Amino acid sequence: MPPAYTPHPEYDYPRDFQGYGEEGLNPKWPNSAKIAVSFVINYEEGGERSVMAGDGIAEQNLRENPLGGLRVNERNVSVESEYEYGSRAGFWRLFRLFNDNKMKFTLYAVAQAVEENPSVVKRCVDEGHEIASHAYRWVDYHDFPVDKEKEYIKKCIESLKSLSGYAPKGWYYGRNSPHSRTLVPQVYQEMGEELIWTSDTYADDIPYWTDVNFEKDSAEPKGQLMLPYSYDCNDFKFHVVGSGFRDPAGFYDHIKGAFDVLYEEGEKGMPKMMTIGLHCRIIGRPGRFAALKRFVEEIGKKEGVWVATRTEIAEAFRKEYPYKKGQLA
Repeated sequence: MPPAYTPHPEYDYPRDFQGYGEEGLNPKWPNSAKIAVSFVINYEEGGERSVMAGDGIAEQNLRENPLGGLRVNERNVSVESEYEYGSRAGFWRLFRLFNDNKMKFTLYAVAQAVEENPSVVKRCVDEGHEIASHAYRWVDYHDFPVDKEKEYIKKCIESLKSLSGYAPKGWYYGRNSPHSRTLVPQVYQEMGEELIWTSDTYADDIPYWTDVNFEKDSAEPKGQLMLPYSYDCNDFKFHVVGSGFRDPAGFYDHIKGAFDVLYEEGEKGMPKMMTIGLHCRIIGRPGRFAALKRFVEEIGKKEGVWVATRTEIAEAFRKEYPYKKGQLA
């Protein structure tokens, strides 16, 4: 048997099963919105595992064709071209959709990926969309030594700042390590940059605060605001065998059903936040894109829908509910 788990005092944190309880919490969205909707575009193309990047293998995750086996130190040009579709065609299709509907999205930018295609960041900044961090590379950080992970965090912040003109205000790994929740705000503090939110959580339908380990002796702790992300309202499930979306209609039905439930709760005085996770090479394909387009156009006609960037949502919540030390939610 493996050795018993031993909490690490510097990186461990408690779990919270109670949250906001039976009564919940009204986040008081601007203009009394019934729901806050966050569209997130994951830009990973060029930051995935690749023989050319020294990883020894091609990326195995979130690809159309699961066949082909695991070949070591051999390029998989089919997988490479799938990812290139996202950067060459899929992203721009999504970009045009949200611009046409006057909706702002948050770009989860893998720094190495957008370094290969800096026009993506430039055009997002031009149109008022948000650049957030999706780490320096789209790889698994679980086994990274602490010093190496800190180096990658710093490298990502510097890269995205050089491309967009500002350090990303938010962070989402997706493939984080047990140290990440502490290391990300720690590196931001060391660099003198502002981190407003992180999203490696799926624990609620509205934001919530957590304490930060290295602030325990601080006279003015800032805490960490968690903006829950979504695995269920996420197009990656097109590539999940058995439990994923079988077709675009399934994707549409799921996100529309989630929206309807949360919108109704907002009408009853308990507004929520909804996140829709998108990938350029997945939902950017024409056959799937039609389902997203239908959803976007439909919610754009409803009253009381606030489509916002994740930083806009975080700042609205922080204004109404500032951090208080010792609170888990």
